[in-house]
Amino acid sequence: MRRYYYDLHLHSCLSPCGDDDMTPNNICGMAALKGLNIVALTDHNTCGNCESFMKAAAANGLIGVAGMELTTSEDIHIVCLFEELRDALEFSSVLDAYRTPFPNREDIFGKQMYLDENDELVRVEENFLPIATSLSLEAAYELALKHNALVYPAHIDRMANGIVATLGTLPDTPDFMCVEYKDSEKIDELSKQIPSLKNKRRVVNSDAHFLWDINEAENYIELEDEPYSSAYVRKQMFMYLRGEGIYADKKDKAL
Repeated sequence: MRRYYYDLHLHSCLSPCGDDDMTPNNICGMAALKGLNIVALTDHNTCGNCESFMKAAAANGLIGVAGMELTTSEDIHIVCLFEELRDALEFSSVLDAYRTPFPNREDIFGKQMYLDENDELVRVEENFLPIATSLSLEAAYELALKHNALVYPAHIDRMANGIVATLGTLPDTPDFMCVEYKDSEKIDELSKQIPSLKNKRRVVNSDAHFLWDINEAENYIELEDEPYSSAYVRKQMFMYLRGEGIYADKKDKAL
């Protein structure tokens, strides 16, 4: 077992709230400088920059994960992570049917840029990406599972778009195996308020929209990594967060 330092909630310049400098290569370069090992790209309601991100991660010696921060019809944010890039791209394409067309205003919300592996502009997204989809929490969860996603509620310790703030608690369904915190210092407080959280895997992610907000090498997961390959470690991380295989009875949680 070895410690893998992670940040599994990052936004690129395809998210309008993401800084223009949040290019795939800049993100991965900064993550490597900070000593991270595993990073995930999770733009709003799209995986459009994930292919470029995965290439940038490999070039920087990182284990990349393709993902998305999906907004449900209740305006709750959930993170969907994919072990395989093809599943992420297929899910992103399917989700287009549930997005509400609403023209983006770059002067108000910011640019939404699709970039290639060299951070060169490919095209600009015309519709505002973060707007809520027509999928309910349950429907979004089920659709993501059909595309082999690992799904967890985003930043449950935040008021804006957090599941606890929106619903008043963590519901019994969907039965999330994992939850995300923005601030690790709020884990104990929320666990006292909602005892069921004590039985969930947990991750602490930055939800970074600027390069300087990417997490330092503080939060880690202990994973089996022999015989080593990035694909094998990625698979082990998904197994851990789902509580599968050798990690099923592991009592300590990801920090």
